[in-house]
Amino acid sequence: MRFAPIPESLPTTAPFVGPETQERARGAPYIARIGANENGFGPSPRAIEAMAKAAPDIWKYGDSEAHELRVAVAEHHGVAPENIAIGEGIDGLLGLLVRLLVAPGDPVVTSDGAYPTFNFHVLGFGGDLVKVPYSGDYEHPDALLTRAAEVSPRLIYIANPDNPMGSWHDAGVIEAMLPRIPKGSLLILDEAYAEFAPASAIPEIDANDARVIRMRTFSKAYAMAGARVAYAIGAPELIAGFDRIRNHFGVNRVGQAGALAAFQDREWLRSTVAQVSSARLRIGQIASDNGLTALPSATNFVAIDCGHDGAFARAVLTGLDRMGIFVRMPGVAPLNRCIRVSCGPDAALDAFAAALPEALDFARAQQRAEAG
Repeated sequence: MRFAPIPESLPTTAPFVGPETQERARGAPYIARIGANENGFGPSPRAIEAMAKAAPDIWKYGDSEAHELRVAVAEHHGVAPENIAIGEGIDGLLGLLVRLLVAPGDPVVTSDGAYPTFNFHVLGFGGDLVKVPYSGDYEHPDALLTRAAEVSPRLIYIANPDNPMGSWHDAGVIEAMLPRIPKGSLLILDEAYAEFAPASAIPEIDANDARVIRMRTFSKAYAMAGARVAYAIGAPELIAGFDRIRNHFGVNRVGQAGALAAFQDREWLRSTVAQVSSARLRIGQIASDNGLTALPSATNFVAIDCGHDGAFARAVLTGLDRMGIFVRMPGVAPLNRCIRVSCGPDAALDAFAAALPEALDFARAQQRAEAG
């Protein structure tokens, strides 16, 4: 079979290997699923009820405009529905945006180690990834914009708060980026973890500002990762462009109903954010108890510095996997000295706490063996 030139040139890899795939490979289920930044505290009961009520009508296609959800999101943010696009998770929206704006060979600026699914889409549509390093454990706005001034990219990507490190910039840092965006470039502000961040991290940006598109999701704080629902906030002309290429029935009826109910249950959201905050403290204590350092986080995960290089952190991951604990790690040095642990209920963190000392012993033994 002959593929088209762009896919023919790409490796046969996915941005992430799913935990189910890993469970099949290991021949057993995980006892703690705390690696994919899923929200183990679960969705609003109102969302579950709404999805159950919608299920008998699953024979119908979903509303192609996601009208009720779109209007509710717009009202919450104080913008017009024309400023909102609904899509199949931020991953889906990123893919549409790249397809909409990036032609083969067009440069796109991002950080080396930042969200790999974005890179997956850029490469899949033939874009040229131009990467800058993190500054410590932070994406580096100045470096991104300096490089953008040199290559005039179609897109500039930054996540605030950041994945995989959990770090964040104050709103003023993000706002100060806007005047420096080159003409013809668009800043993607990925705010998947915004609900967990301090208010001081969320910038004030006019939804009609054509230099920026912001993305939010129902996968994290609303605990609906399996439903694949997210939204973008942007200028109407850009948002209207999604209609040219999107799967118009891609957001299913049950997912729309659940997302709308979840979005309206602000009390459940507040409760979830509080539970995540407590879990972050617990993960930090587990790290400290084992002589490790937990990095500050404004997300629903914590990056733990294992104190050595990426090979050591990978061995810790292997040790945890052997004991049924699913976690992940950044893929690029020096970020890959860390493992990344998702916040979850007590039982999951109890299992992680019990397994971590043995995983560290395994990694140290591997380190000694390699040293000869």
